[in-house]
Amino acid sequence: NTSGALCISQAWPGMARTIYNDHKRFLETYLTPYPGFFFTGDGVYRTSEGYYQLTGRLDDVINISGHRLGTAEVEDVVNHHMAVAESAVIGYPHEIKGEGKLLALLPLKHLSQSYCTATLTAELRELISKKIAKYAAPEYIQVTLCRLVQHPPQQHG
Repeated sequence: NTSGALCISQAWPGMARTIYNDHKRFLETYLTPYPGFFFTGDGVYRTSEGYYQLTGRLDDVINISGHRLGTAEVEDVVNHHMAVAESAVIGYPHEIKGEGKLLALLPLKHLSQSYCTATLTAELRELISKKIAKYAAPEYIQVTLCRLVQHPPQQHG
């Protein structure tokens, strides 16, 4: 069980070879951090059985009121809530704070009818405030409920 940066040791047919008009930036971003390897920018977790799980972008940082906050850090806290199956956090421009936060949840696990979106968003803000910091609590939370729809069998004929 270990985690770290996802790096690839050999070239592959679809890999990038430069950034248009900025080859130096390409070298600094993808080849310099881990000499001899292509740095994908993603974090990865490897289980003791040898399975790999991508944990998110390592360079995906939101600047909120002068605080640098990794999106994966917030997603990790949110994903521990019993109702959340997975999540994604992105920043958006904010006139006062520099960036605000948008939290999208996709999809939620099965919920009872009495469990409403307002309750979930309040619980998530409180959880993030306790586990990270008050400034890390999202201003906007988009909740997506996914339901499995079964189609009737097709008539052949």
